[in-house]
Amino acid sequence: MVKNSFILVSSQEENRGSVEFQVISFTNKIRKLTSHLELHRKDYLSQRGLRKILGKRQRLLSYLSKKNGIRYKELINQLDIREIKKR
Repeated sequence: MVKNSFILVSSQEENRGSVEFQVISFTNKIRKLTSHLELHRKDYLSQRGLRKILGKRQRLLSYLSKKNGIRYKELINQLDIREIKKR
């Protein structure tokens, strides 16, 4: 099952260093790698890369939830991802 639901970033968001832009780009990479791994189950290097990107996105989302909860809620609703669990 290949998902074509990659998020397109609007042209008005030119700030590539913003947390939101980075989370969106990591989410696109995660979805591409997930669809790749559905076909190639034994590609262990891609699995490792996926875990690293997931960790980076989780750290950024954690930072955003602490800094600005409203922007965090809007972003996870826009991307249709689960909330991070508080430790």
